[in-house]
Amino acid sequence: MKSTSSSSSPAYQPLYRQIKHLITESLMSGEWRPGEPIPSEFELAQRYNVSQGTVRKAISELAHQNLLVRHQGKGTFVASHSEERKNFPFLRITPDRGSLDAVSATLIDFWRIKLDADSARKLAVAEAASAYLIRRLLAPAGASVVYEEIRLPATVFEGLSAETVDLHHCMLYSMYESAFQVRIVHVDERIKAVAAEGEIAARLDVEEASAVLLIDRVAYTYGDKPVELRRSYCNTREHHYRNRIV
Repeated sequence: MKSTSSSSSPAYQPLYRQIKHLITESLMSGEWRPGEPIPSEFELAQRYNVSQGTVRKAISELAHQNLLVRHQGKGTFVASHSEERKNFPFLRITPDRGSLDAVSATLIDFWRIKLDADSARKLAVAEAASAYLIRRLLAPAGASVVYEEIRLPATVFEGLSAETVDLHHCMLYSMYESAFQVRIVHVDERIKAVAAEGEIAARLDVEEASAVLLIDRVAYTYGDKPVELRRSYCNTREHHYRNRIV
């Protein structure tokens, strides 16, 4: 099997999983960036010296994982968060009535910080490593519903500034892609009820000690590399957390 990758002869089976691994390596290296087309099945079959059926099966699995997107008559593209409807691709807070429309994001402040031990462990970096702290509000239909604190390792997002965040209208996942070539491919979340205190209560316009929903999230890019740590405090007075399990 021929390949331009440095790991062109993976030992594990089945064959289509080897091809999936090689395609994923090309995504990780930035050979094909979010929103860009990948070579055709015929071209990939020639590149890896396998059948088109093997390539098709590998692509199907990557599409199922939302790493690739097929467009009928146009080809296969690297999945992207840059489309407007995907500005909040993992947001599961939705109104009790109606749909989640017209969500705006507002930057509260932006800091360069040193990570505490727990945050560093979750981001797989050294304790006290340099990071960026973004605080923002999400407001569906103009109501402040989600207050967030986002921590990003500086080694991955070196050069990030408040101006860059504002330039992208505080739409973070599309900013990661376009400015830093970092695509979020999956997240892990932990959810629990907590009491709103101090600034959190004020930002969400709830009384002190009111119950709010806390969502702790670790977001990963290709290769299961953690690149974002997020805490979201949600006012569920007129909203709820909704998820679909298939």
